[in-house]
Amino acid sequence: MPESEFTETPLLSHLVELKKRIIRTIFFFFIAFGVSYAFSKDIYIFLTHPLAEALGGEQRNMIYTSLTEAFFTYMKLAFFAAVFLSFPMIAAQVYFFLAPGLYKKERRFLIPFLVAAPVLFALGAAFVFYFIMPLAWKFFLGFESGGTANGLPIVLQAKVSEYLSLVMHLMLGFGFSFQMPIVLIILARLGIVQVDWLKRNRRYAVVIIVIVAAILTPPDVISQIGLASILYGLYEISIIGCSVTGDRSRVTGEKTDTRHP
Repeated sequence: MPESEFTETPLLSHLVELKKRIIRTIFFFFIAFGVSYAFSKDIYIFLTHPLAEALGGEQRNMIYTSLTEAFFTYMKLAFFAAVFLSFPMIAAQVYFFLAPGLYKKERRFLIPFLVAAPVLFALGAAFVFYFIMPLAWKFFLGFESGGTANGLPIVLQAKVSEYLSLVMHLMLGFGFSFQMPIVLIILARLGIVQVDWLKRNRRYAVVIIVIVAAILTPPDVISQIGLASILYGLYEISIIGCSVTGDRSRVTGEKTDTRHP
């Protein structure tokens, strides 16, 4: 048999397998999108709850200034929820595609991360939703003022698209920032970073964490300190996780060549 047939046949089989995984993922995503759109109004009520609580029961309205704005806002909500629901499915399909080419030790090493990734993402989204948002919304509502004889009152009239975009961006940002332990442990397993290097550079990590917290959170000190504290805790957890899993040579069973030239 010609040599080209040995190389092309595995490549074609991998492409067929990849196509099958992609089709399954897209099919699941569209189902999740349809279900999410059916409950888009319930999702809207859920996501606006922190603002309603910050208003203290005061009756306010969310406004939209374009005929199509409300419709596309509901579509965006459904897309956001579908991505969240499809994340475990996407991770599973990636794993099943890569698993045949991995060693048994490597497969056992990756399985816990498939479970931890969506859990950490949900924890990050829940943290910003239940802790950061109530504090931030109360801070911003503090800038409202009543009218005077010579001036007009300042009252919040939030646009539905702008508010929900802010909420979704915050939840996605916090969800991805909570993936730090997974990223650092995998980098340590690949030999890109070492545990001693992470320990030596704690002070630089603190600076980066503070900058990230300032970018992701609204401009109030309480939210920034809250996120920075959580991220630093995750950094320390990452160091512990890297110490437990060990470096690349310990995880994969590779032997280091100690021979001198």
